[in-house]
Amino acid sequence: MNATDRTPADLLRSALAADPGRPLVTFYDDATGERVELSVATFANWVAKTANLLQGDLAAEPGDRLALLLPAHWQTAVWLLACSATGVVAEPGGDPAAADLVVSGPETLDAARACSGERVALALRPLGGRFPQPPEGFVDYAVEVPGQGDRFTPYAPVDPDATALALDGLELTGAQVVERARADADARGLGAGSRLLSGLPYDGWDGLSAGLFAPLAAGGSVVLCRNLDRLGEDGLAKRREDERVTAVAL
Repeated sequence: MNATDRTPADLLRSALAADPGRPLVTFYDDATGERVELSVATFANWVAKTANLLQGDLAAEPGDRLALLLPAHWQTAVWLLACSATGVVAEPGGDPAAADLVVSGPETLDAARACSGERVALALRPLGGRFPQPPEGFVDYAVEVPGQGDRFTPYAPVDPDATALALDGLELTGAQVVERARADADARGLGAGSRLLSGLPYDGWDGLSAGLFAPLAAGGSVVLCRNLDRLGEDGLAKRREDERVTAVAL
């Protein structure tokens, strides 16, 4: 990655320029049997479409607060980077009533209705599928995002020294997220081509770092696993072998 990268969105742009075809996020849900692998280019395309939806249709502005009520999932990773690209503050597990807009999975829709701003719902179905019946009062992400543009340009440059991520009572700027991610990557021995398997939730820095930011900062990739407790020791060992895992965060 480039030493001049100062936001997570910068890290993604550098990864795209360096090797767009390599894997970036491989996602497993061991409750459903789902497996999705996204290259840098595919992931960046999802981020661009989501950022266009966020900035355009949802009229989000830099500094707006987005309550992110989603589990560890590849689409959550997309939203984290889309927030970084637009200057919107991502608040994983944030209070919808205090947020400018909310993004919710199917299990938190009732809580998400406390948000008075724009509400987006994700079905979290395999292949990014839509809701069979759209939740009332919500934009269905899977319906709206495909038609968005494949390239994204923010209306104004994102300030790397502005707050980008809020969690656990901690507020981090984009530059601080990158700095912490690089430090974590060094501590875990991650480098270009590393494959980190993470079974940690996205409810704190450790899970966000292992499940996205540190591998991205290192030029590596993440094998992001949801409901990993259903796999068993033998299944985990096989996955580590099959996915050529070089580091683990459980």
